[in-house]
Amino acid sequence: MKHRNQVFDNVLDLVGNTPLVKLNKITSKFEGEFYAKVECFNPGQSSKDRIALYIIEQAEKKGILKPGDTIVETTSGNTGFSIAMVSIIKGYECVLAVSSKSSPDKIDMLRTMGAKVYVCPAHVKADDPRSYYQVAKRIHQELKGSVYINQYFNQLNIDAHYHSTGPEIWKQTEGEITHLVACSGTGGTISGTAKYLKQQNPNIKIIGVDAFGSVIKKYHETREFDPKEIYPYRIEGLGKNLIPGATNFDVIDLFVKVTDEDSAHTAREIAKTEGLFVGYTSGAATQAIKQLGEQGEFKKGDKIVVIYPDHGSRYMSKVYSDKWMKDQGFFDTENQEAAESIQYIK
Repeated sequence: MKHRNQVFDNVLDLVGNTPLVKLNKITSKFEGEFYAKVECFNPGQSSKDRIALYIIEQAEKKGILKPGDTIVETTSGNTGFSIAMVSIIKGYECVLAVSSKSSPDKIDMLRTMGAKVYVCPAHVKADDPRSYYQVAKRIHQELKGSVYINQYFNQLNIDAHYHSTGPEIWKQTEGEITHLVACSGTGGTISGTAKYLKQQNPNIKIIGVDAFGSVIKKYHETREFDPKEIYPYRIEGLGKNLIPGATNFDVIDLFVKVTDEDSAHTAREIAKTEGLFVGYTSGAATQAIKQLGEQGEFKKGDKIVVIYPDHGSRYMSKVYSDKWMKDQGFFDTENQEAAESIQYIK
């Protein structure tokens, strides 16, 4: 990183070295100390900046990417934004196949960053020609001079976090971390971070967070892909309807499933208790901590690190929209106060 007195050569020099922030209220009834790795402090406001920069620079070193090439990728939004940002600085074109489950905010941001965006139906099988996996493959095959990143099956996805997120957490906790809690989508974040941490201390417990409607937890437990597990769910960037090659299941000790509704309310709770305006998956990861804490998973002296992948501004039309929450049926009697927190004076 080239910088002098906090003056940087370009925005890419700001990737990584995100802060660890202690959680004080939302985890107060559980034993142990809880810390959030707040990835929205990356310039693209998500952990995906790490893999976008790392994969693209590795492709350049190997001569896979050349000036004037086009980068093609599948994304639920964050990876696409990061790739578009890196592409701007490095001079590449960017084409993204995006799941329709991605929030309108994310899709608008991708277009703003100069990417060409194809929005693909979310609730189709991975091998359906309309799925964002197949659309990206087709674009890559048809577009001369294109490189398909394919984060879901790219070992460099894991390597990026092995070389950055893992060492950062180890250093920030002075080697005292006992648990890592992270959502698993592509699996790159949890796999790379866990690989590094386990090498330092194999007793660190690695806990993955999965969604109901996803196949990942059952696959971890049985090593069998069960299509009966698949049904539509709302959380973006968490869970999968296929088994990502970028997930190293051997370094993960346990998976916890969380619901769309619980995760949405917990994301809102983080903002109101910790002052951290974070995304839907941060709510999911913290919801997993709640469920584990209630089961007595943590004890005094434990140091638990949870990864908060992105910023809440990307979910203004979803979990932070009272209308969206109502439409999903997420406002019951218990949570009605949140829906009535704005009063208009006429």
